[in-house]
Amino acid sequence: MEESIETFGDINLTLGMLNKEDNISKEDIYCHLTTIVQNTEILDDAIVQRLIYYASKDMRDSNVLREIRMLAGEVLVSLAAHDFNSVMYEVQSNFRILELPDEFVVLALAELATSYVSQSIPFMMMTLLTMQTMLRLAEEERMKEAFCIALEKFSKAIYKYVNHWKDFPYPRLDANRLSDKIFMLFRYIMEKWATLASPMHTLAIVKAHGPTVSLLLHREDLCEYALGQVPWLLNQYKDKEIDFHVTQSLRQILTAAVLYDIGLPKNLRRSIFFNLLHQVCRVPEPPIKENELEASSCFLILANSNPADLMEFFDEQIRNNNEAIRMGVLSLLRSTINADDPKLRDYMTSIERTVKVVMNDPSIKVRNSILLLIQTMCEKSYIEAREGWPLIDYIFSQFAISSKNLEKLMKTNSHENEKGEKSVQETSLEVLKTLDPLVIGMPQVLWPRILTFVVPAEYTGTLAHLFNIIRILIMAEERKQLNAKESTALVISTGAVKLPTPQQLLARLLVISMLASLGKLLGAGAIGLLKILPEIIHPKLVELWKTRLPELLQPLEGKNASIALWETMLLQLLKESLWKIGDTAWTVQLSWDFNHQMAGYTNTSTEKKFLWKALGITLAYCQDTGFVSSQLREFLIAPDPLGDQRQGITSILGYCAENHLDIVLKVLKTFQDREKFFVNRCKGLFSGKKNLSKTDIMVIYGAVALHAPKEQLLTRIDQDIVSQVLLLYNQCCQVLGMSVMNKDMDLQMSFTRSITEIGIAVQDAQEQGFRFSYKEVLLGYMLDFIRDEPLDSLATPVRWKALIAIRYLSKLKPQLSLKDNLHILEENIRRLLPLPPLEKLKNEGQTDKDKEHIKFLYERSIDSLGKLLKTMIWDNVPAEECQEMFNLLRMWLVSQKEWERERAFQITAKVLTNDVEAPENFKIGSLLGLLAPHSCDTLPTIRQAAASSAIGLFCIKGIHLEMERLQGMQEGLECDDVQVQIKISSKIAKIVSKFIPSEEVQMFLEETLDGLESLNPTCTKACGIWMIAALKEQGAALEEQLLEILNTIYHHMPVLRQKEESFQFILEAISQITSFHTDAVVANILQKPLPFDRDTKTLWKALAENPASSSKLLRALIDKLEKGLEDDIATMDAISVACAMHEVVSTGTPVSGLYPELFTILLKLVSCTLGQNMPTAALNWRRQVIKQGELQQVADPCRLSTITLKCVQAQAMREGLAKESDEGDNLWSLLSSPGTHHIGVCALARSMAVWQHGVILDIMDHLLLSLTSSSENYRITGTAFFAELMKEPILWKHGNLRDVLILMDQSAWDSNATLRQMAIRGLGNTALGAPHKVKKHKQIMLESIIRGLYHLARTEVVCESLKALKKILELLTDRDVSFYFKEIVLQTRTFFEDEQDDVRLTATCLFENLASLTGRRWKIFFAEEIKKSLISFLLHLWDPNPKIGAACRDVLIICIPFLGLQELYGILDHLLDGQDLPRARDFYRQLCVKLAKKNQEILWILHTHSFTFFSSNWEMIRSAAVKLTDAIVLNLTSQYVELLDKEQLTTRLQALRQDPCISVQRAAEAALQTLLRRCKEITICL
Repeated sequence: MEESIETFGDINLTLGMLNKEDNISKEDIYCHLTTIVQNTEILDDAIVQRLIYYASKDMRDSNVLREIRMLAGEVLVSLAAHDFNSVMYEVQSNFRILELPDEFVVLALAELATSYVSQSIPFMMMTLLTMQTMLRLAEEERMKEAFCIALEKFSKAIYKYVNHWKDFPYPRLDANRLSDKIFMLFRYIMEKWATLASPMHTLAIVKAHGPTVSLLLHREDLCEYALGQVPWLLNQYKDKEIDFHVTQSLRQILTAAVLYDIGLPKNLRRSIFFNLLHQVCRVPEPPIKENELEASSCFLILANSNPADLMEFFDEQIRNNNEAIRMGVLSLLRSTINADDPKLRDYMTSIERTVKVVMNDPSIKVRNSILLLIQTMCEKSYIEAREGWPLIDYIFSQFAISSKNLEKLMKTNSHENEKGEKSVQETSLEVLKTLDPLVIGMPQVLWPRILTFVVPAEYTGTLAHLFNIIRILIMAEERKQLNAKESTALVISTGAVKLPTPQQLLARLLVISMLASLGKLLGAGAIGLLKILPEIIHPKLVELWKTRLPELLQPLEGKNASIALWETMLLQLLKESLWKIGDTAWTVQLSWDFNHQMAGYTNTSTEKKFLWKALGITLAYCQDTGFVSSQLREFLIAPDPLGDQRQGITSILGYCAENHLDIVLKVLKTFQDREKFFVNRCKGLFSGKKNLSKTDIMVIYGAVALHAPKEQLLTRIDQDIVSQVLLLYNQCCQVLGMSVMNKDMDLQMSFTRSITEIGIAVQDAQEQGFRFSYKEVLLGYMLDFIRDEPLDSLATPVRWKALIAIRYLSKLKPQLSLKDNLHILEENIRRLLPLPPLEKLKNEGQTDKDKEHIKFLYERSIDSLGKLLKTMIWDNVPAEECQEMFNLLRMWLVSQKEWERERAFQITAKVLTNDVEAPENFKIGSLLGLLAPHSCDTLPTIRQAAASSAIGLFCIKGIHLEMERLQGMQEGLECDDVQVQIKISSKIAKIVSKFIPSEEVQMFLEETLDGLESLNPTCTKACGIWMIAALKEQGAALEEQLLEILNTIYHHMPVLRQKEESFQFILEAISQITSFHTDAVVANILQKPLPFDRDTKTLWKALAENPASSSKLLRALIDKLEKGLEDDIATMDAISVACAMHEVVSTGTPVSGLYPELFTILLKLVSCTLGQNMPTAALNWRRQVIKQGELQQVADPCRLSTITLKCVQAQAMREGLAKESDEGDNLWSLLSSPGTHHIGVCALARSMAVWQHGVILDIMDHLLLSLTSSSENYRITGTAFFAELMKEPILWKHGNLRDVLILMDQSAWDSNATLRQMAIRGLGNTALGAPHKVKKHKQIMLESIIRGLYHLARTEVVCESLKALKKILELLTDRDVSFYFKEIVLQTRTFFEDEQDDVRLTATCLFENLASLTGRRWKIFFAEEIKKSLISFLLHLWDPNPKIGAACRDVLIICIPFLGLQELYGILDHLLDGQDLPRARDFYRQLCVKLAKKNQEILWILHTHSFTFFSSNWEMIRSAAVKLTDAIVLNLTSQYVELLDKEQLTTRLQALRQDPCISVQRAAEAALQTLLRRCKEITICL
C-alpha cells in the first residue's frame, strides 16, 4: 500500500511537469513514465485518464520532437494494459474516415493490434474500413510507411486469430471479412505504391508482404493471387540491407504454405531454390549471418515439403565446380540432416552419392565442409554399410593428405595455406573424436576395415581416436557375447579388405605404447587396445595378457611413469609374450615387422629407440640361430636402414645378447677380424655408405656386457670384452704405429660409455670371490680424461661420463685403500668445483642451444660427482674414513666464491640423502655445524642444498624427522628476503636440534663458532641461531662437556668481539648454557682474574640481560657469596662474586625477589673487607697500561664491594625498595672507610624503605646474626644498622627487636668504642621506636648509657650516650631517674666545655631536660649545679656553633627559677626576641646589674669560674669571658671588690691584651680600665 501511494505521488509529480515546454525534460519524463506504467500492476483510474490525455496530446503534436512523440505513443500503448477501452477510444477518436490521421496514431493502432490481439480483433473491422478510406489521401513517404507497418501488424494479428480463434474469449468472428479488407489494402499498396516506392518504403512493403500473403493463403479464392505476389518479393533480393527481410517474409510464406498444405508451382519452387542458394553462397561478399540462417530455415521447410526436388537440386548444383556453391550445398545438407526430418532418411543414398561427387575437390574449404557433413551424417546415422565406407576412409585420407601438404608448406613458408591445411587436419580429428561407432549401421561400416589405419605411419596422428573407436567396437561385441539377447553390435562386414597381420598390430601397438611414459593418452590407448586384442594377436596370449596388462597399467595411474621404467616393462611384456608364443616363424615375422617400421620414425624419437630394443629382444627369443646370425651380420655390414647406426646396432646386439651371447661375440669378433677398417672406410666413402668404426664397436661391446646373462658374463668379461675394448681404444690412439693421447671427444665418450656399462654389468653379476683385474687400469684412464679437461670451460661431456664410469668401477672388487679413494675424490673435486660460474661458462656458447647444452653438461657433471662421493663414502666404509672423505669438501663449502660453495653444497645434498645409512659411529655434529648456517647463504640453491643436507644428516643416522613440514620450510628458502630466510632457518633449527646426539653438541658448537668468525653476515646470523637453538634443546645434557664448551667459547671471544652481532650470539649462547647449569657456569666465570676484563664484564651483563639465565643468575651468585662468607671472612672468591653482581645488577636486573639476601650479604662483604687489601697474586697483570695508582685503587676489596652494594641500592630505589640516602653519594665513601663505616651503615639504614614491611623484616632476619658475629667489623655493621632501625615504631610492631635490644645492651659494654657507640645509639633510638620498652627496661638501659659517659677517650661514645640519655629521659619521670639523677648531672656538666660541638650541644640540651626531673629530692642539688654551670651557659651564648648558643639561651630560661632570679627573664626575653644577638658587653652589664641587686653571691661565683675561660680555645668564648669579668667587676660591691685577687686578675688581663684576637685585646683593655677605676673608687692602691 505504501509503495502504491509513493508511486501515485511520483506520477502526479511527473504529470505536473508535462505542461512545461522543455522537450528535453519531456523525453526523460516519458522514459520514466514508461518504466512506471509497465512495472505497476494497478494504477488509479484518474491517473490513467490523465496519462492518456497527455500522452495522446504529445503524440499528435507536430511541434513536439519526433523522439518525444514516439515515447508518448509508447506510454499510450502501455496504458492499454490498465484501461484498453479508454486507450482504444482515444486512438479511434483521432482515426476518422476520409481524414488523413497523424502518423503516430496509425503506429499506435498497429502496436495495439500486436500487443493486445484479443482486445483489438473486435475493433479490427472498423479500423480496416477507416484505413481503406485513407490510403488514397497518403502522399508523404512516412505516412505510407506507417500504413505499411499497420498492414503488417494487422495481418499478423488476424493470422493469429485465424489459426487460434478457439483461444479467444468471445464468439467466432467472420475472418473472411477481415481478410477481404486486408486483401483490398494489400492490392492497393502493391498496385499503386510498390512500383514507385523508395528504398525505405520498399522495405516497409517487404516487411508487410510476408504476413499479408501468409494470411491470404488460407483463402482458396485468394491463394493464387497471393502466390502470384511471391516473384515480386524474390525480385527484391538486391541489397544486403533488405535481403534478410525478404528471406524472412519468404520463410513466413513457406511456413503458411506448409500449414495450409499448398503446393508451390515447380517454376516458383526452383526460383525460390536458386534465390535462397544465392543467399547462402553469395560471392564475393559473404552473406549476413541472420540472412543465412533464415535461408537455411527456408530450405528446411522445403526439404520437409518436397525432399526429392531439393535433393535433385542439390545434386545438380554440387556438380558445379564453384567452390562457394559446393560449400553452400554441403552446409545446407548438413543443416537439413541435423533437422532430423524422417522424410529425408529415404534419400540417404542420394546424400551419400552427392557427397562422393566432391570428394576429389582439392579446395580446403570444401574439404572442411565435407568432413563436417560426414560428421553430421555419422551422428544422425546417415551412413549405410554399402556406401558409407568411402566416407569414413575420406576422414583418414584427409588427415594424411593435410599432414603431407603441411610438410611441403613448411618448406615453402606458405602461412595461409598452412593454416588451411591445419584446419583440415583439426577437423578430421574432431570428426573422429565425435564419431560414435555404435550408431545404427556404423559397426557394419567400420569393422574390421577400421584396423587398416592402425599400422600405416601416416595415420599416427589419428591413433588416439582410432584406438577409442576400435575399443568401443570390441567391447560392444564382448557385451553381445555375454548376453545373447542383446542385438549384435559388431558384425564382420563382407568384402575383400587387406587387414594388418597380428605381428604388424603387435609391433605397432607396442611402439605406440611407449608414448604413455610421456603422458600422452595415445600410449595408454594403445595399451588398452592390446588388452582387448589378445585373440587377434595370438590365442596363446589371452591368459598371459589378462594378468600382465593390468599390472602394466598400474604405473600410469595418477601420474606418468618414467620412460626407462615404462620401456623396461613393455620390453618385459614382449619377452614373456614371445616366450609364451614359442613360434619361431611367428617371431621371425615379428622381427621383420619391427624392422619395417624403422623408417616411420625419426632417429631421436622415443618410438625409434624402443624399436631397436624390441627388435633386439625379438632376435634374442628367436630360436633360429642361423637367422639371428645373418641378421646381426647384415646389421653390422649395412646398418643404414636402422637410422642412427651406433645407437641402433648397439641396442639390437645388446638386447640380442641376453639369450645369444656366444653368437653376438662371435659375430663381433668375425666382423673385427675380417673387416679392414681403413679399406672399408674408403669403400664406404666411394659407395656413399657409412660403415661402423672401431669406436662404434667399443660401444657395442659395452652394451653386450650390460645385457649379457649374468651367469655367463664373468667368465668372458676379461678376455672377450674388456681386452677387446682396450685393444680398440689403443688402436684408435695410435698414429703411425705409435701410441699418443687421442683427444677425439667421440672416442673418449665411446670408451667411457663402454667402460661404464661394463662396470655396471660386472657389479650386477659380481660373485663373492670375483676380482675385476682391469679395475685400476680403467680408473687410471678415467682420471686421465678428467685431468685433461680444461679448468676454464665445460664444452664436452667427458667429465660427466668419466665420473659415472669411476663411480661404477669403484664399487668393484678389489676394494681400494683410503688413500686411493681420497686421491680419486680429490682429483675429481679439484677438476670440477673450481670451474668459472655457470653464467660465464654459458657465455662461451655462441647460440642459445650451445648455452643450454653447457648448462646441461654442468648439471650432469655436478650430479655425477655427487653420486660418486655418495657411493665412495657410504660403500661399506668405516665412520672415520667417511669423515676423512667428507673433509675433502670442507674448504669448498666455506669458499669465498659463491659459485664454488653452490657446487659443494649441491654435491653434499646428493651425498646426504635419506636412502643411505651411515656407519654406526659416524658423527654428524661437526658436519651439521658446518652445513646448517648456509641455509641463509646468498644463493637460493645454496640455501636449499644446505637445508637438505642438514636434514639428510639426521636421516642417514636413522633419526625420523617431520619430513613434510621440513620440506615445506625448505621450499620457502627460495625467497630472497633475508628476514624470511632467517625465520625459516630458525624454525628448522628448532625442529632438528633436539635430535643432535648430546655427545656431539660440542663438535657442533665448535663448528658454528668457527662460522661466526669466517662466514658472511647472513650465514653468521644463522650460525648464531642454530647454536642457540641447539643449546636450548640440548643444554640440559651438556654437564660433562660443559667446561670444554665454555673454554671453546672463551677462545673465540677475542676475535668475535670485533663482530658485534657474532659477539652477541656468543653471549646468548653462554646465557643459554647458564639457564641449565647456572652454578657451573657461574663458578667457571668467577675463576677469571680480577679485575674483570671487558669480555668478562660483558659476559656477566649478557647473562643478566638474557631471560633464559637472568632468573637463576643472582640466586647462584648469592649462594656463592654466602658460601664465601661462611666464617665471616671475605675470600678472593667473594670479591669476584661481588664484582660479578655489580655487572649483573648494573644491567637493570630486578632485585625485588632477592633484595633482602642480596643487600645483607653485600653489606656483610663490605664489613668483612673493611680495611683489607687484595693479594697481589689475585691481580690481573695482563694489562700493563694501567697506572700504578689505578692498580692500587682497583686492589681495594671494600671499594669493590661497596660499588656493588651501591649498584644494588640504586636498583632497589628504582624498584621502590629503598630511598635516597640523606648523605647522598658521600654515603659510599663513609661506608668503605674503616673510620666512618659505622656512620655509612647508619645512613644506609636510614635509606631503607620502612614501608616495605616484608623486605625490611627479611633484611633484619638476615642481619640478626651479625650482632653475635665473630667478626668485630661485622658486629659493628649489624649494630649500626639496627641502631638506626630501633627508632622505627612500625618495625617494633612487626619485627622481633626485643632480642636486638638485649644484644644492644650487651654491646654497650663492649671494649670496642665504635661498637659501644652504635649500641648506645640503638638504645637511645628505642625511645623513638618503642617508648614502652624504655620504661620497661629503663634500669639496664640507663646503666649501659651512663656507662658510656665515662668513656672519656672517645667523645663519640660520650656524645652518643648524651643523646641517648636525652631521648630516654624525655620518656621517664623524676622517680624513674632519681637513683641516677646526680650521676647524670655531674657527668653531663663535665662536657659543657668539650671541644666537640656535638658533645657540648648534647650536654647542654640534656641539662635542660634534667631540670624537669629534679623532683624534691634533687632540687637544691640541681640549683647548686646550676650555679656552677651558669658561667658556661652565659659564655656559650656566643659559642662558635649557633645551635649551642640557642641551647644555652633555652637552658638559662629553664634554670633561672632554680636560682630565684626571675628578674633576669626580661633580659633573656630581649635576648630571645632579637633578630641578632645583642652585644656581649651590653648583655653582660645588664645581667650583672640585675645580679648585683639580687644576689652578689652568684655574681662572685661567676667571677671565680671565669678565669678558666680566659684560656679557652675559642676566641669568642675568651672575649665573652673577659667582657663578663668586666661587667662583674663593674657591679661587685666594694666588699667583694676588696676580695678580688687583683694581682692575678691584672696579670691574666695583661696577658689577654697580647691575645691574637683583636676583640679579646680590646675586651681585656676595657676590663683593666674597669678594674682600675673600681680600685680607685675604693681608694685601694694598686
